[in-house]
Order: sequence, then structure tokens, then C-alpha cells
Amino acid sequence: MKRQILIAVGIVLAVFLVLAGVKAFQIKTMIAFYQGFPAPSATISTAVVHEEQWHDSLSAVGSINAEQGVIVAPEIAGTVSEIDFESGANVKKGDLLLKLDDSTEQAQLRAAEAQAEWARVSAERTRKLRADNTASQSELDQAEASLKQAVANADNIRATIDKKAIRAPFSGQLGIRLVNLGEQIAVGKGIVSLQALTPVFADFSLPQQDLEKLTTGLGVQVISDTFPGKKFEGTITAINPELDAVTRSVRVRAKFENTDKRLRPGMFVRANVALPGDQKVLVVPSTALLSAPYGDSVFVVVTAAQAGITNMASTNLVALQKFIRTGRNQGDFVSVESGLSAGDKIVTAGAFKLRTGMGVVENNEAAPKASTSPNPPNS
Repeated sequence: MKRQILIAVGIVLAVFLVLAGVKAFQIKTMIAFYQGFPAPSATISTAVVHEEQWHDSLSAVGSINAEQGVIVAPEIAGTVSEIDFESGANVKKGDLLLKLDDSTEQAQLRAAEAQAEWARVSAERTRKLRADNTASQSELDQAEASLKQAVANADNIRATIDKKAIRAPFSGQLGIRLVNLGEQIAVGKGIVSLQALTPVFADFSLPQQDLEKLTTGLGVQVISDTFPGKKFEGTITAINPELDAVTRSVRVRAKFENTDKRLRPGMFVRANVALPGDQKVLVVPSTALLSAPYGDSVFVVVTAAQAGITNMASTNLVALQKFIRTGRNQGDFVSVESGLSAGDKIVTAGAFKLRTGMGVVENNEAAPKASTSPNPPNS
């Protein structure tokens, strides 16, 4: 019985070994078969890393603010009885914009003025009586105090009436009217926006490492998507003495005359601060960059021999991914601080379909040309 069991186990083991050998032979044959196939190739566009002389500058994004800008609002509540401006009009400092109903205050003023006049006459009579020693000094003091109080009451009512006449606090351009005739408005209720458009300021922030390069008087250029190709020239007028504790950046303000009034408060702009002197930098087209949370990279094109790859089809070029550190931008180019050398050939189009070691075929016929001053035509 034991002998039969041993024979059966031996047969099963022999069959298993035969099957394993056959399967290993098949896998080896398939591996050898597919190793004979060349690696696939992808069509890409390329550019050569080169050096350029760039004006040393700092770039940032910011917004336009008016030299003076407010939402005109009343100091006291009331009913709108008169509107003396049109939306979008230009006004001078002191121009009347709106009046609140002051009929009650006008009546109170007449009563206060009558009281003040009676107090003045009473005080004058008491002075004459005092000169004849008919009235005491205390009576004269009381009469003069009553006169001052009556005059102050009248002045207080006049001040209230003046506050119900809303005037432009400075010269500028009005916005859209926010109230209507007969409307009851509360203290602080917006009436209209008033903005002084000449000059204006561009406010932007720069990293703390750029602080030592900044000084008032440096030239600043800003561009806006609203006016393609138009550059506005200004100068730095103020640098914040403190840095933002969260972003570790310094706030900078540049002044622009804005005589054509194209720059408007709240407008988004790109600012470029011109620093003295030029700088030699390595540049690549920005389309070559592959951005990721762990860093920027590009694909460098080398020969298959340099990469140690032999099974290439219809090409002897391969793409290798390299991580780089970038600097500032200028037009369609970006400067490279480390990771590349002058003369390196990099992929500028088609990089999204590549992986390290993949074969590539160059085709630069349809590749767009990069420029430091791009100006696409209007569609």
C-alpha cells in the first residue's frame, strides 16, 4: 500500500515538473521574441538651450488703485430732496452732489437765530446798566453766557444743515448713482463712487529676497489684458517698511500719471520693475516645462548611444527627463538656474506623451516661434 502511494506521488511530481518546464520555456521564448521589437518613437519639436543678455528685472502681479477714491456717504440720515449730479460726470472739489431734506432744521435755525438776537439785545442792555452800576456783575456775566449759548445753538443747527448738503471731497470722476430722489437713506449709505484717475498707483508684492534690490525711483512697467501691447511707465514711490508675516513678501507702490485715464482702480496688471545692469542667463521656451508639485522638469534629447539604448526603430534619438530650477520669465521664455547647459536640446512640443528612454523623431516645421515680446494678432 505504501509503495503504491509513493508511486502516485512520484508521478504527480513528475507531471508538475514537466509542466513547469514547458511554461518556463514558453515565457523565455516570448521575452526573447518581444525583445526583438524596437521601442516605439514619438514625433516632437525641439529647441536648443542658449544664453541671452536679459535686463535684470523683477516681475509681479498687482492691481491699480486711485490716488484718492471713496464711496460718498452722508454723515447724518435723511430724505433725498435734490440730486445735482449725473452718473459718470467729472466734478470739482466742493461741487454739490446731493441734498437731504432740511426743512425741519431751517425752522429750528430761525428760532435759534431769534433767540440769539434776543440774547444779544439783552446782553447789550445789561452792559449799559452795569456801566451805570444799576446791574450787578453777575447779571452781566449771565447775560453774556446766554448770548454765547444762543449763538452756539444756532451754529450747531447750521452745521447740521451743511452736512445735509453732500459735496465732492475732491476732484475726480463719479461712478453710477446709488440713490433715488425721495429715498430715505441712513448714515453711511453709499451715494456714488468718486475716483481721482490722475495719477493712479499700482500696488504689488515681491518676495523678501528682492528687498535689497528695491529703492524708490526705480522704473516700473505695467501691462493689462485690457490694452494688449500697451505698456504704461511709472516709478516706485513707496516701499512698505514691514513685510507680510504670512507670505514673507514686501508691498510696493508705483505711481503712474495716467493722463489718458486708461488705467482704472481695481484693474489687474502685470508689473515689471527694471533694475540697473544686464544679466547673462540660460533660457528655454516656457512650453518645454513640465510642472509638478515636486518640481519642474524638461525632456532632453540625446542619442541612443549616449543613453545606452540599442533597440531603436527608425531613429537614434531618445528623450530623457531632467529636473531643473527655473528663474524669471520674459515673454515666451523662462530662465534656467540649474539642471541644463548651453547647447542642450530639449523637447518643446509633444512632451506630454513621453517617458524617459523613449525614442523620438524631430519635426520642427509646425512649431510656433517663441519670442521675448509676444504680440498675438487680435482674432
